[in-house]
Amino acid sequence: MDSLVSMRVFCLVAELKSFATAAQRLRISPAMASKHVMQLEKRLGTRLLNRTSRRVSLSESGALYFEQARQMLDSLDEVEAAVSNATVVPHGTLRLTAPVWMANTIFAGVLADYQARYPDVRLDVDLSGRLVNLVEEGFDLALRATGTPDEALIARPITRVPFYMVATRAYLDRAGPPTKPADLAGQAMLHYALYPGESVSFTGEHGTETVKLNPVLRSGNETLLHMAALQGMGLAFLPKWLVAADIAAGRLEHVMPGQVIFEGKLFAVYPSRKYLSAKVRTFIDFVAADRRMR
Repeated sequence: MDSLVSMRVFCLVAELKSFATAAQRLRISPAMASKHVMQLEKRLGTRLLNRTSRRVSLSESGALYFEQARQMLDSLDEVEAAVSNATVVPHGTLRLTAPVWMANTIFAGVLADYQARYPDVRLDVDLSGRLVNLVEEGFDLALRATGTPDEALIARPITRVPFYMVATRAYLDRAGPPTKPADLAGQAMLHYALYPGESVSFTGEHGTETVKLNPVLRSGNETLLHMAALQGMGLAFLPKWLVAADIAAGRLEHVMPGQVIFEGKLFAVYPSRKYLSAKVRTFIDFVAADRRMR
């Protein structure tokens, strides 16, 4: 039995979590798919998949083998396509991690359009907000808004990310509408926990001025800060994509829009150029080219 074929069968079963569905995709019987995996397990001397009557899941050894095998197969597909001047059709599961605030209609639209163009790619998106280890946790790609990407990883800039200071009209009327940075000193701040310090620097036509605010709520979850801002709890410093619709609808106001506070960059981060599969490459190119992300 061809070991390479068995490896492809195993990877597809692992991705789809089903022998029957994988067999249908490969146009073989479920029994043959099971035979391929059993042969692979026998050759490796370890169980790769845990099987019950209702579900299939990776064992600890299977998870390790799956990540290495998937990278190898993706790389092989790329090499064969280059030699034969063919185009590799993106396929499989793209595991992606991104900031919490990317749970917005703009990014959801980008995901929908990408999947419509590449229907053989399944998207597994983690928006937990934690800084994951791409290699150890088996992620293909991370989208990260930062000024200093990890030097141990490959980072491609995608777009600029403006951050706005926003608040409701009710809050601004209560606290006093600011006309200059000094007016913000001591005001209620909905503070992002990963942002160092409680002072904010404003750069405008008269130079840079730093003011200290009063953090009445601290959280590492931008969605909570966004909702608290909508409740009139205080000032929040949030990405434009998350608050643009609220500003347009009048639910939030952009506080002193002439004062530039911070504009970060969104990077596509991945472990190595060596195993840049078609699904990763096309996703990065698709996001970078989409006008909604600018």
